Amino acid sequence: MPLSPPVEREPVHDRTIVCKGWRRSDGLWDIEGHLVDTKSYAFPNEFRGTVEPGQAIHDMWLRLTIDADMTVHGAEASTDASPFPICPSITPNFKRLEGLSIGAGWRKQVRERLGGVEGCTHLVELLGPLATVAYQTIFGEKSRMQREAEARGEAPKKTDGSGRPPRLLNTCHAFADTGPVVEKMWPQWHRPKAEAEAGE
Repeated sequence: MPLSPPVEREPVHDRTIVCKGWRRSDGLWDIEGHLVDTKSYAFPNEFRGTVEPGQAIHDMWLRLTIDADMTVHGAEASTDASPFPICPSITPNFKRLEGLSIGAGWRKQVRERLGGVEGCTHLVELLGPLATVAYQTIFGEKSRMQREAEARGEAPKKTDGSGRPPRLLNTCHAFADTGPVVEKMWPQWHRPKAEAEAGE
């Protein structure tokens, strides 16, 4: 269902973020993000002169090259448009992400390496959607490859015999351990709602 109809309004600011995941021929993965900010009106900029409607205020790119365990092997940033000429000079700092793992503690480690004057607010913000797309890319592809191998009879049906809860358990509303998704997908980790409420 779409959002409710808005009151009469006019556009002012547009931020477009596009993120894509790629499987590379060398076994690694590229996760790329592109951020563009524009205004619907012209405004003066001390360094660029007049920025026209629809002209990019920010036009920035970020690529993380990661392995299947979500470890960053390469990081590259580029700034094609920015409010100040100095902005692109910070992009080499994003190589500091190399060696980090996307997972628990990711945001904290990013802040330690690229927080404040050590980074760019917009490129650092782009790392949030890129981390999500990394998960979507790699775990989706691993699942697809497993299903195809099972269908060809080349792999046994995968089961998690680790005794550990699934990584997605309780990470969002859909994966609540009291909900219908967990009850269907991972019944051994499902808790009846009444039992969960009694335990609170």
